[in-house]
Amino acid sequence: MLLTLTTTRPPATDLGYLLVKNPAHTQSFPLSFGKAHVFYPEATEARCTAALLLDVDPVDLVRGRGPGDPGTLAQYVNDRPYVASSFLSVAIAQVFGSALGGKCRDRPELADEPLPLVAMIEALPCRGGEALLRRLFEPLGYEVTAERLPLDEVFPEWGQSVYLRVALARTCRLRELLAHLYVLVPVLDDKKHYYVGDAEVENLLHKGEGWLAGHPEREAIALRYLKHSRPLFRAALARLVADEDASPEEAEDDKAAPEDKVEARISLDEARRAAVIAALRRAEARSVIDLGCGEGKLLKRLVDERVFERVAGADVSVRSLEIAKERLRLDDLPDKQKRRIQLFQASVTYRDARFSGYDAATLVEVIEHVDPPRLGALARTVFGSARPRVVVVTTPNAEYNVRFEGMPAGALRHGDHRFEWTRAEFHAFCGEVAAAHGYTVEHLPVGPMDPAVGAPTQMAVFTREDAEAPRGGAPGAAGAPGPAEGPGAAEGAGPADGPGAAEAEGPVAAEVAS
Repeated sequence: MLLTLTTTRPPATDLGYLLVKNPAHTQSFPLSFGKAHVFYPEATEARCTAALLLDVDPVDLVRGRGPGDPGTLAQYVNDRPYVASSFLSVAIAQVFGSALGGKCRDRPELADEPLPLVAMIEALPCRGGEALLRRLFEPLGYEVTAERLPLDEVFPEWGQSVYLRVALARTCRLRELLAHLYVLVPVLDDKKHYYVGDAEVENLLHKGEGWLAGHPEREAIALRYLKHSRPLFRAALARLVADEDASPEEAEDDKAAPEDKVEARISLDEARRAAVIAALRRAEARSVIDLGCGEGKLLKRLVDERVFERVAGADVSVRSLEIAKERLRLDDLPDKQKRRIQLFQASVTYRDARFSGYDAATLVEVIEHVDPPRLGALARTVFGSARPRVVVVTTPNAEYNVRFEGMPAGALRHGDHRFEWTRAEFHAFCGEVAAAHGYTVEHLPVGPMDPAVGAPTQMAVFTREDAEAPRGGAPGAAGAPGPAEGPGAAEGAGPADGPGAAEAEGPVAAEVAS
């Protein structure tokens, strides 16, 4: 069983620091099912490859059975020594544990640095074929190369096997690649060679943090990883769905309606974050505050992007901020990294000095959680008081709801949504805000585009008119249509007036973490 990891970012031998394995030495490690050997077939400044070779002893796996349990021939003659399986996951956790946990003892900064990586697995069981392999890895950003292996090269008439020689290429942090392999290799094999219980649910959720909840194949992944145990699968899925649908302002799972889960099928959660990151990069923002940051999913992405030198998150929910702190692993970060990040409790409808001083602010799926009469206060707080150079706002497109199978007509996607706007209503709101506070605004779709009803999420990128344009050019200012009949207009939620104006100087809660 052979796995190789290759990087070409000079000095490529930094891979040795990340894996805590010296490229000049060969090392062996005893495991419960055999031995693991780590060595480096190549180790130069330009290219470095680390190999993990597992020597699995199938006889040793069944040695010590009771005298009345002779076992079967399959327990002695099988493919376990040769093909990647759950044994590889165990070896990754035990031999590369520090790298999997995102720690690098001698060079801590390396653990957070994206590297061009290629993982090569010589024989990977794919019970579901190459199509399943691609459905699992391509949504995570991997370039997948696969070659099906014959059952026996001497007897080609026997046909093709279920085994593939696989290469997975992606620029990412090493811990992300190892976590994906840890979870998805047993999923492709559709077997687990050890007992699976409640602890394995926790293991799946921990290793899948940040990517599994939004994966389009998350149900298949959870079911296979948990050996098709329906009770464990239901427990894992319930928590994944709850995490996906958590309210940005309150993170209360019990407010979610059943129809909310439909968004996950097209992985809107991840698509939104990617679109927001792209807009911030295009605007050349270096410091960002995420208002209504919820449980920190966008914050995690912002912190992972080294271009953002200062990142802050504010939310009204203390519980959500505690979860965000855990997601960011603030207590484990080096001091230099900690200084980049600030979390504090606050409401987006009250002016707060801590909101100021950032190049950009984001409001991702936040405004629809605010009562329409309070939208005027939100606009004055963000655009009138904080006044960042760029503001990125996303919100559901109500017109797209008819494309969600099983969603009742007129229903909202989330139980805590106060409204959901059509494109015309959102354009009108954004146009009024931009005109009142000296911004231009560009509208962009997020998610699959439907020619009749648009994309499931709509995004507006505001740019302050008096701000110096970034070197790469500021986003264009698309003209907004006139006022529309929407929740904001109908209930007096215009950005320049409305209830809440006098309350904009409300109290501010203390910091949760920094």
